Amino acid sequence: MKILSPQQIREADAYTIENEPIASIDLMERASNAFVEEFEEHFFSDHVVWVFCGTGNNGGDGLAVARLLKDLKYEVKVWLAGSAEKGTEDFRVNLNRLTGAVSVAKASEIYAADIPDKLVIVDALFGSGLNRPVDGDYAKLIDFLNGIEVRKVAIDIPSGLFCDQPQNGAIAFHSDITITFQAPKLAFLLPENYLYVGEWKSVDIGLSAQFMMELECSYYYQQVGDEDLRLPNRARFAHKGDAGRTLLIAGSKGKVGAAILSSKACMRAGAGLLTVHAPGCAVTPMHTAVPEAMVSEDANNDHIARMPNDLSNFDCVAIGPGLGTHNVTVKAFESVLKIVSKPMVIDADGLNILSQNPQLFKQVPANSILTPHPGEFRRLVGDWSNDYERLNKQIEFSKKHQLIVVLKGAYSSISTPGGEAYFNSTGNPGMATAGSGDVLTGIAGGLLSQGFSPTKSARLAVLLHGISGDLAVQSRGEYGLIASDIIDFLPAAFTKL
Repeated sequence: MKILSPQQIREADAYTIENEPIASIDLMERASNAFVEEFEEHFFSDHVVWVFCGTGNNGGDGLAVARLLKDLKYEVKVWLAGSAEKGTEDFRVNLNRLTGAVSVAKASEIYAADIPDKLVIVDALFGSGLNRPVDGDYAKLIDFLNGIEVRKVAIDIPSGLFCDQPQNGAIAFHSDITITFQAPKLAFLLPENYLYVGEWKSVDIGLSAQFMMELECSYYYQQVGDEDLRLPNRARFAHKGDAGRTLLIAGSKGKVGAAILSSKACMRAGAGLLTVHAPGCAVTPMHTAVPEAMVSEDANNDHIARMPNDLSNFDCVAIGPGLGTHNVTVKAFESVLKIVSKPMVIDADGLNILSQNPQLFKQVPANSILTPHPGEFRRLVGDWSNDYERLNKQIEFSKKHQLIVVLKGAYSSISTPGGEAYFNSTGNPGMATAGSGDVLTGIAGGLLSQGFSPTKSARLAVLLHGISGDLAVQSRGEYGLIASDIIDFLPAAFTKL
């Protein structure tokens, strides 16, 4: 799913109106119906609904929503901010349609109003086209509404929130739920905006599919069901060699568990043959915990000091989980970079070694997959002042070094050497647990060794990782979830694709 800029949203609306064809007021009605349908999933008709409307088209949506909710037996009141005479044409049409059906009051009267029980506030003050901070009476109103402790829902986008630029302290409506039209806004996918957006849902309003397909875009929201992420069936006579040979270089004294988790995940991701190069202290635990894996024992007992001599037989080398950053390990890591020419997967201490030795970046094979969490990424690129700057740093880093970066977190972002960024739709807060990243490394390595392109391997790994976590949380809950649970549900996750 493409993530559109405000200008592209306007263009998609205009194209649909002209080419469907459909009148703009009818497209507004269609959008309002889609909003109300989703609203009903969250709130029964015993709720009182106050809709706060501006005089632009977002306010027009709010007026239509108020009328439709009234028809569904909700108790509804409209609070109007601004001069109705200065409203857009579609706003005025919907205001006329309200006549006598729904009570309309001036928003300035809200400060003396009593708050009813079971109140839901619906925000329709400003839409996605906002390009400057809200101030004056509107800022005062939004601040007041934020202070009312009731459930709040935004139509399309919380008022005052910019689609694709930082807030820099500007006030915005605090939604519990945002019901947005057609596609998510970039702002929804960045942590700093969660206070405003809350949980969000995109509803289809029938914008032109042809226009959306042809639109040039750099940001995407990947979901289960995306055609380019479907998995092919294996050939009837396929054997383990056809499913890829993976080398995982991982583990050190006290961190053997990271190697085990990554190994199990690699096998569950479909790798045909897995060899784990690990220090001597890891050999018995590895053989016991992952009997499917072969183990290459390092000469050092506590940490890796030397890499296998021949890496030519492996389709993918993954390195980093529990590796440590001992001096001899750093040298061994550098020796791998000199030998391997195929894309690798680098995580955890592999990333820490790179951040401490930036001259090594030029030796990392092009299209390798790096999987940092925000702390590791900060060590790679330096600090940032907001999440938009962080995203830009990620994209520029991928382009500069010709690498794929998976920045882990809610809506994990995957940047490519071509400058695209994919945001992931799956996963949950229960996955914020030790070892979850090691599992992702194993999945990515297993997929890459099977011959998927590096970009597809990274995208699939993140999607599957999140699906597994979502399946696990249904069974075990967020608080009780551990990384091993994600591995347990990987086979079921694959069936979703």
